[in-house]
Amino acid sequence: VQLQASGGGLVQAGGSLRLSCAASGRTFSSYAMGWFRQAPGKEREFVAAIRRSGSTHYADSVKGRFTISRDNARNMVYLQMNSLKPEDTAVYYCAADRTYRLGPSWILQDYDYWGQGTEVTVSS
Repeated sequence: VQLQASGGGLVQAGGSLRLSCAASGRTFSSYAMGWFRQAPGKEREFVAAIRRSGSTHYADSVKGRFTISRDNARNMVYLQMNSLKPEDTAVYYCAADRTYRLGPSWILQDYDYWGQGTEVTVSS
């Protein structure tokens, strides 16, 4: 599976962005998908994940502001980000987890495939 993230950019605090992740491969619909982010000088952290069934999980820091969704017919995953804050500034990565689990994983090491990242900058 190859993943290509896009949609990052510069936005003012309180604004919105929609990130997209295009996936190749016929087995996309069977994978759980996740978004992670890495701010300068910090470790990569979990943002949101969605199982193939559509069940979702969010980091507490983005709950209520971000929404993850997927379109299996188009091999796409999205992250709608609203009410952005300067602390959301980071490089955002999409990732795919090929292992069946009872729920979407927030553990970085569970993900097998990674995109190249798209940069999001939120100005105050």
